[in-house]
Amino acid sequence: MINPINHTKSLNDINTYKVEPYVLAADVYAVSPHVGRGGWTWYTGSAGWMYRLILESLLGLRLESNKLLIEPCFPEDWNAFKIKYRYRETMYHINVGRMAASPDQGGNSDSQVIITVDGIKQENKGIPLINDSQEHQVEVRCP
Repeated sequence: MINPINHTKSLNDINTYKVEPYVLAADVYAVSPHVGRGGWTWYTGSAGWMYRLILESLLGLRLESNKLLIEPCFPEDWNAFKIKYRYRETMYHINVGRMAASPDQGGNSDSQVIITVDGIKQENKGIPLINDSQEHQVEVRCP
């Protein structure tokens, strides 16, 4: 429902939505006679909120002081995703993927997210951010 391109799958959908399919609408009307019509396109707030929704809720990134917390919640049919995250003059290459289920766990993987930064396991769900002008490799394994 949120992705504007999904409102243009047929000629009838296009004639109902009536706004650009490449711009996030702030509103999709629910009152007759405009049910399904998009409104407030090019409204900068809607794109900003969508960006936050994707980063924070789907990809699970949340900046907290000098730490990047990560608790991804991505669809089951996604195996992995990558993020390049710049903190001041420092680049973090973050690879997020699902861990394989081990047979001794009855097919279930560990329920904890495992994070390593430059090969060092982190004891919490966060990536400590330092401004050392280097590039860092981050591996995140999710159940």
